[in-house]
Amino acid sequence: MSKDNWRQDDEEPPEPALGPMGYGILFGTTALYATYVGIPIAFGGPQNMRFLTGPSAFIPVGVYLAIAVVLAVRPRTSRWGAGLLIGLGIFTLLGGGVCVGSLAAQMRGDF
Repeated sequence: MSKDNWRQDDEEPPEPALGPMGYGILFGTTALYATYVGIPIAFGGPQNMRFLTGPSAFIPVGVYLAIAVVLAVRPRTSRWGAGLLIGLGIFTLLGGGVCVGSLAAQMRGDF
């Protein structure tokens, strides 16, 4: 195609800055941290959070994972689902780092 025959209609519009995957990552990570950090703070600290202890602590992550997998499998929502799954990975990595750092500070007596 020569430059004379080129039209702007042939060009696809650029993707949005974040897109569905970026929004899935932001929403997913924020929702998980709100569940595991925000709710305990709102209820007066970890001492008052009996329903997020023991095996029941995995129920919100299980529901989140089920929703993310269903969205990732469907073609129309696959980018949202992929973003949610990446958000779960970010939540796990950052949460593990915070937990290890907190335990290390307690072992040294800095806490």
